[in-house]
Amino acid sequence: MKNVITVSSLVFLAACSQQRASQEGQNSTATEGGKSAVAATIRIDGSSTVFPISEAVGEEFQKGRDARVTIGVSGTGGGMKKFCTGEIDISGASRPIKGKEIDKCKSSGIDFIELPVAYDGIAVVVNPKNDWVESMTVAELKKLWSPEAQGKIMKWSDVRAGWPDKEIHLFGAGIDSGTYDYFTKAIVGKEHSSRGDFTSSEDDNVLVKGVTMDRYALGFFGFAYYSENAAKLKLLGIDSGDGAIVKPSLKTVADGSYKPLSRPIFIYVASKSAKRPEVTEFVNYYLKEGRALVQEVGYIAMPEAVTAKVIDRFGAGTTGSLFGGSGSKVGASVEDVLGK
Repeated sequence: MKNVITVSSLVFLAACSQQRASQEGQNSTATEGGKSAVAATIRIDGSSTVFPISEAVGEEFQKGRDARVTIGVSGTGGGMKKFCTGEIDISGASRPIKGKEIDKCKSSGIDFIELPVAYDGIAVVVNPKNDWVESMTVAELKKLWSPEAQGKIMKWSDVRAGWPDKEIHLFGAGIDSGTYDYFTKAIVGKEHSSRGDFTSSEDDNVLVKGVTMDRYALGFFGFAYYSENAAKLKLLGIDSGDGAIVKPSLKTVADGSYKPLSRPIFIYVASKSAKRPEVTEFVNYYLKEGRALVQEVGYIAMPEAVTAKVIDRFGAGTTGSLFGGSGSKVGASVEDVLGK
């Protein structure tokens, strides 16, 4: 049985203060804005990767509107569980919906509209005091993170000769996270296939803190969390196997050269919820005005032509997944899929 060290935290954010506090328990964010008790509520949960976008959009949307946006952070998988039982209106996801999640939604009578909202690159980082590593190959990451590595690849020197004979301390996205799904698929070759002796959390801020406090740590999480904490982290370049060492950036994620850890991220909207005027207005705001906020929080906006197709998809109420329930799909192109 895997001995993943799981860390969960409560994140509370008010629109007027934007303060974050962590404690044991379920992740939840409410952006209040001083709304009345009878204000219409839009309920969002899911991916910690999508959270910064939803948070920024929610805060801006509430200004001058009698609407309340609540945002939980329970990971892509955790958000889908709530979404497919009708607990929330919108679920953020850092990978496409899986077939079993589609089946669960169907059994609960939940139709959904899948909306790609941005591109992200998964950042692989170490502590700034780490002076022996500047980049890693995908093969080295696989060697380090594969299930077979547990109990065997324990020191930096086990990964590459010449690196310190010191124990490596790993931090990664929790097993309910779409980032975990995508990372394991892209690096190990199979979703949910990894060693278990790492500190995990659906809250990327917990992972950031863990790496910043440990010289011998290595972790992975969404690029926006690196960008927000760049002064406290060291970003690694990745060699996908062709000899080119590439770090994630707005440019390399947008042009696809940061591989295989670039990916689209999504929101899923319940069709029933989309019939409520406040939800329709919010989602349109998210896709239109929210596009400018995507880059502000550290992600890459979809090309305007792609965004226009996504807006049309929502306007038409087109249900189902563009990705056929495949879950994480390495190298997926939203442009190509929408063009079909």
